[in-house]
Amino acid sequence: MTNIVRVGVICLAFLCQNSIHIAFLLSFSLVSLWILIRTRMGFRGFCLYLVLLALSLEPQNLKSEELTCNPNDLRALAGFSNCLESAIAGWNSTVSPDCCSWSGITCDNSTVSGRRVVGLELGSKRLTGKICESLAGLNQLRVLNLSHNFLQGSLPDELFSLPNIEIIDISNNAFVGSINNKGMCTISTRIQVLNFSNNHFSGQVPKDLANCTFLNHLSFDGNSLSGSLPETLFQLKNLGELNLQGNRISGPLSNGIGNLSNLVKLDISSNLFSGVLPDIFGSLARLEHFSAMSNSFTGHLPNSLVNSPSLQMLNLNNNSLSGPINLNCSTMKNLVSLGLGSNLFLGPIPDGLSSCRGLKALNLARNNLGGELPNNFKNLKSLTQLSLSNTSLSNILSALRILQHCRNLSMLVLTRNFLDEQIPNDVSLEFKNLNSLILANCQLRGPIPQWLSRCHKLQFLDLSWNHLGGNIPSWFGKFESLFYLDFSNNSFKGEIPKSLTELQSLIIGNITIEEPVSSFQLYAARQGGPILSYRQISSFRSTLDLSYNNLQGPIWPDFWKLKRLHVLNLIENNLSGPIPNNLSGMTGLEKLDLSHNKLSGEIPRSLVNLLALCRLSTYPIIICVGKSLKKVSSIIFQVQALRETMVFVMRSTVPVSLTRLLFILPGRQRE
Repeated sequence: MTNIVRVGVICLAFLCQNSIHIAFLLSFSLVSLWILIRTRMGFRGFCLYLVLLALSLEPQNLKSEELTCNPNDLRALAGFSNCLESAIAGWNSTVSPDCCSWSGITCDNSTVSGRRVVGLELGSKRLTGKICESLAGLNQLRVLNLSHNFLQGSLPDELFSLPNIEIIDISNNAFVGSINNKGMCTISTRIQVLNFSNNHFSGQVPKDLANCTFLNHLSFDGNSLSGSLPETLFQLKNLGELNLQGNRISGPLSNGIGNLSNLVKLDISSNLFSGVLPDIFGSLARLEHFSAMSNSFTGHLPNSLVNSPSLQMLNLNNNSLSGPINLNCSTMKNLVSLGLGSNLFLGPIPDGLSSCRGLKALNLARNNLGGELPNNFKNLKSLTQLSLSNTSLSNILSALRILQHCRNLSMLVLTRNFLDEQIPNDVSLEFKNLNSLILANCQLRGPIPQWLSRCHKLQFLDLSWNHLGGNIPSWFGKFESLFYLDFSNNSFKGEIPKSLTELQSLIIGNITIEEPVSSFQLYAARQGGPILSYRQISSFRSTLDLSYNNLQGPIWPDFWKLKRLHVLNLIENNLSGPIPNNLSGMTGLEKLDLSHNKLSGEIPRSLVNLLALCRLSTYPIIICVGKSLKKVSSIIFQVQALRETMVFVMRSTVPVSLTRLLFILPGRQRE
């Protein structure tokens, strides 16, 4: 009898490994054991009997393992899908009744009443429509990700009735209305991440956040929230990241922000905050990233802020902060990026900044600094990006001799400084890693210096609005990555270097652009237009701007090879000869300005090939021609450019095929 029991246990273990329900096997094996004793089947008979039993139950066993999702979850998902205007690929209850196999669905391993949906992740699926309250039926849901879609409407209150939800990410949609502020986290007490970024929410930041005790990440940035920050926000002791940038939140920044002792990132930029920055940063011992740019903060930098040992990125650009720049770099050893541009700080530039040896990006532009660049700036060996534009600096030769020791420097912006100085021609100057140099509007004198020829990595060069003269050197054509060249409003003479038609970046494209950090803003002044602000080098259109100089000679036919060029501006020179017929090969052009020159001949009919770009581009192709064209006659015709119909008076015979392009001739007005 003992052997029977032993064999029975072994057989049961075997069968249990083959996934037959244990409770059923135990009860049935007792009956089988009783039969064995009564009929004396023997050990082998008993074991064979159980194996046959297992085989007979196998289909039922497989069926139990293939349990579909819970019926309530299936109904909730069906309701969610019905509120969408777009279909979700792979969602079909007829073809696949098990919703756990659907795209974006994650289920747990429950088998009692069907597997439960714990994850609904449909980010970047191009979904349209709205969210219905039926989503609340997913009462085991932990992760909801509907980000980067085209969903609209307001949020149902039921969204915050999910008792197990931990992550809600509905960022980058078009949701409207106020964010639920009644009972948030009263039922959904486990929420760790709330990401509502880049929608159209209005109203105030929800006041009922105190119950969100597990909240670690809160993002309301890129909406239209207003009012002041509620005090309940400062009770979130576990909050590590708070993103509120790009709203209309106003009032002072409360001292209560110091209660958020676990904050690692705080971004309140591009709002309407005012008053002084609170001196509470000593309580934020883990804070690494603080951005409050583009507000209306006033006063001096708080002592606790300029002594923060944890800060890595500090961006206070575009406020009304004043006083000296008194950072304690011996304490702020982790500082990598510092943005204090466009404020009212007083100079001179402090020597102590050179002790921030880890600095990679420094923006002090548009402040009242003055004086010369401190000599010990040469110690900033990690520096890659520096903007000192419009700070009333003097002695450009000294500044460049100091900065050449910053061997990693890739972007240098010195616009509106060194007024009426001579551009240095010191052959020992060397900037091997420089890819962006902006020295515009300084009224610098002299020819283009030879040391620039060794800046082989240059991609972006702006020397506009100076008094530079002489010929434009031919070696610029050897810069393989140069895509933006602005020499406008100078006194250059001679011919356009033919080598410019060999710029590889404008023939082939395909260059890698090193972008500035977020604390940088770049500006471009347009002739007769507003000053434009950019945060990325890649946002600038590829450009050759040689306008407002004294250049002579022809427009080279080989310009047709520059298919990646978007802007060719040659206005107000002394260029002569015909407009090359093959300029039509410049299929990337958005603007072509040849006006106020001494060009002659007819406008080439082949320029009609640029029409496709006129339709696709944000800007119309503008072909501005001169007065010295043959077959002069006055005609009036309509031009369709983008969405406007404009009428111009022309003083040239224009091919009929070109009348859908936008033409402007000098000295004539729109009628």
